Amino acid sequence: MFTDKTRYTRFINSFKTNLSQASWFLLALPMLILICVIPISSVAEEINLNQSTQSPVDNDRIQLLTSYADNVLSNGQDRWSGKGTPLLADGINVETLEPVEWIYNDERFIIHNLASQQNLQRFLVGLSSITGDAKYHAAAKAAVEYHFEHLRSDCGLLRWGGHQFINLENLEPVGHFDANCHEFKNSFPFYSFMWDINPQATAEFIRAFWNAHILDWNRLDMNRHGRYGLSQETIWSHDFQQGEPFFEASGLTFINCGSDLIYAGGMLYVLGQEKGALTWSKRLAEQYVLARHPETGLGVYQYSKPARNNTPPETGPLTGTLTYSSYGDRAENQFGADFPEIGREGWALWGGTARGIYVENALVQLELAEKLGSNGDSLLQWTLDGLKSFSKHAYNPADNSFRPMWADGTDLTGYSFPRTGYYGVEGHLLTPIKANESFLFSYARAYRLSKDPEIWDMVRSIMKGLGFGMLGTTSADLPELSNNTDNSNPETIFALLELYKASEHHQYLNLADAIAENIVNRSYHLGYFLPSSSHINANFDAIEPLSLLALEAVKLNLPESVPIYSGGHGYIHGQYADMGRTYDSRAIWSQKRE
Repeated sequence: MFTDKTRYTRFINSFKTNLSQASWFLLALPMLILICVIPISSVAEEINLNQSTQSPVDNDRIQLLTSYADNVLSNGQDRWSGKGTPLLADGINVETLEPVEWIYNDERFIIHNLASQQNLQRFLVGLSSITGDAKYHAAAKAAVEYHFEHLRSDCGLLRWGGHQFINLENLEPVGHFDANCHEFKNSFPFYSFMWDINPQATAEFIRAFWNAHILDWNRLDMNRHGRYGLSQETIWSHDFQQGEPFFEASGLTFINCGSDLIYAGGMLYVLGQEKGALTWSKRLAEQYVLARHPETGLGVYQYSKPARNNTPPETGPLTGTLTYSSYGDRAENQFGADFPEIGREGWALWGGTARGIYVENALVQLELAEKLGSNGDSLLQWTLDGLKSFSKHAYNPADNSFRPMWADGTDLTGYSFPRTGYYGVEGHLLTPIKANESFLFSYARAYRLSKDPEIWDMVRSIMKGLGFGMLGTTSADLPELSNNTDNSNPETIFALLELYKASEHHQYLNLADAIAENIVNRSYHLGYFLPSSSHINANFDAIEPLSLLALEAVKLNLPESVPIYSGGHGYIHGQYADMGRTYDSRAIWSQKRE
């Protein structure tokens, strides 16, 4: 029997469309009888009754994802503290099944960083929705509950993020390997799930997050490092006087932290109708818009300028402490002689800065715009304007790349760094970056929400540049796609699902299926998802399983059953063994067998 009334209704409606109204009842009656009397044991078996033969649901793939989740829960759950908590390690060595560790000054810590498990949580919740097995949802819920009940700071912040995690051997927070503070950079927690579990604790966290990171509410000076232990006032009642772009500040208004604050405040309004949170989120988002270059509309990575408390040398390398923000604007220090008017951190558009603005920030603002409806119109328009400016001034369709540039449009392709500094070593040459799957995902989501023809032109060009085939002049045209690809990037699947939702052309699902097979072949080894068969540490927050599950959910006509991928990721940044200051992506997740 159908286990979900909505699926049953959709099946009947699709069946009726192929029959005349007069003959429908007589023709449908035998099938209705069969549906009522023949049991169907799982959602996976219901699938094929309501699918186009172009994109059948892959039951083997769902079984693989279920096996993966079982492996994570059986081998990753706390067995080290002696208290049997529901907390999971961040990952394991797939050969020894031992948990990954952070090493600092000869100390070893078993890592549990809930901020680095938010995509895993999305996957577990979605898997329960698809399979009907509640244990995956329950496991994700138990971990959040444990944090709220036992590990939360008195100020409302959780012990997670870039500079803090829980040691699973003693359940104590660890942060002394670096700044020992709260830090988010494009983390984008699963707030709706947290809200379902404990609305009060979730709201308190979001308020504490803002409270810890905003240094000066009057002009929204903020920093990616937030302090624990601050008392919460009625934070949304602060005065605000919009400062001029690039005011001198004591903080660093990086967009990778700003995007997290915008997302958190916007979600607090979506979930709890807290108007002050939305007001301040929009104010923060607008700060980045106001600092865009007035002629090109490009930028920005930050809207303030670090105050110069120490004077850097006029010549020679800028290394060590000389790259700290206490010496003022790092781009000005390194490039000011060549670019005295435009050389500033906020207007540097190459490498990770371009991705931070036009991928991560764009994705979450688009997500919020959709959730907020008319209340999100400004977020949608600001994001579209930014994406269109970037494509107009930076994109080269001939090789599907974005030029490195200053925000005034100055092309920096081939520019050689005149001195060593914050951005790299002397002699480093700037080169274009590929308009890759991440940018395709961003532009595809933007098109779905806007139907803007300029955005569609970018989607068409990036799809062609990545070798996926040709799209029509409008999304209504049937695309001519090539499924003969070795692409195995999960963000490609998310992008194709956006295009399918915008057009309902099954060709996008067919291509996504081919890429899904490539992901499994490239990534699924020994029961876990890895970058390759040579890698030894499985990161439980890998987005490959979430992308595969999202694809199957769309083919099930149940796209909402799998939580949206917001484009975020977890990380740890600090002193590690003999590697110095580094990220877990390099110290742990990139390790290969000898």
